[in-house]
Amino acid sequence: MIEFLCVLNMRRWYNAGCYAWCRSALLLSLASLVPMVSFGAEQSAEPTQQTSFFDFLNAPHDYWSAKLIGFAGGLDRFLGDDTSFQEANESVVQVDLNEVANQGGNRHTTLVARANVVLPLAEKRLHLLVETDPEKAATGAATKDRPVLPSDIEAPKSYAAAVSYQKEEKNVWNFSAGAGIKLRASLAPYARARGSVSIPLRKWRLKLEQNVYWFNTIGAGESTQMDIEHLLSDSVLFRATTNATWLHDKQAFDLSQDMSINHKIDERSALVYQVSAIGVSQPQWQVTDYVALVRYRRRLHLDWLFVEISPQLHYPKEREYHIDPLLIVRLELLFGGKRAAVQPVPKIDGSAL
Repeated sequence: MIEFLCVLNMRRWYNAGCYAWCRSALLLSLASLVPMVSFGAEQSAEPTQQTSFFDFLNAPHDYWSAKLIGFAGGLDRFLGDDTSFQEANESVVQVDLNEVANQGGNRHTTLVARANVVLPLAEKRLHLLVETDPEKAATGAATKDRPVLPSDIEAPKSYAAAVSYQKEEKNVWNFSAGAGIKLRASLAPYARARGSVSIPLRKWRLKLEQNVYWFNTIGAGESTQMDIEHLLSDSVLFRATTNATWLHDKQAFDLSQDMSINHKIDERSALVYQVSAIGVSQPQWQVTDYVALVRYRRRLHLDWLFVEISPQLHYPKEREYHIDPLLIVRLELLFGGKRAAVQPVPKIDGSAL
């Protein structure tokens, strides 16, 4: 329509040459609008990147998170804590030969075995666990950094088999739930679930873990644990661990507070220096034991033979907090799986810091 009116006007006021020139100019103008419209559409389709006042913290946050989480996770796997065993992504059988020597020269030797078999189902998230005295692991007797008490080193009273479903986002969160049966004179069922989340805070990491469980022997209960970690250097990690366990049948809390320095000596060995306080809430809130210990762990051969030596000084309430020395020696053998060496802190470009 616009072109038709223009043609009529041009025929009235201009000659044939001016008419041809006007037609060409009009077509050129319309054609020039096409790429401009397309460019505008492309510009509007691009997402608008919003900036924040805190963007300057992104680089140091990612840098220290990767260093801290990588080192702490590798150290825990090397030290062989109970959580790392249950969350292993490959089948493994572990055999421990433990010997405890206390004051007076009394010695006690035990042989303990457990297995974690990854089933080829549900994207390998199903695990078959064969373990001893599952109540101990559930109630915190084998939690990370908890001092070993003389009562912990004893012959297994029961064996159990359980199926567990696990799902995780590595170094961020983990969830597992399962049920099993204790193999005793009569079958005793139990069920448990565990969830954990890791929160990096620049040079620190906060890790929260929650366990809920039911055993027909001790009833229902729950355990809450909080770890605060800080990387002091490329080979030294500080960790503070707070644990509280509540049992419905006892209507009481078992409490522990651990402060430790974890030192990677080399790829074959590591040292843990630790002080702890252990307490209860019944019949009143009180500390039942103070502990100072050193734990040395070394890989003796390849990735399946380890030795661990831990001299400990206990100050139990039952002895009016007088010293009660203890020495624990452990020989650990792995079949199937392998315990990784102590890995160095990841080398990450820190130029953006």
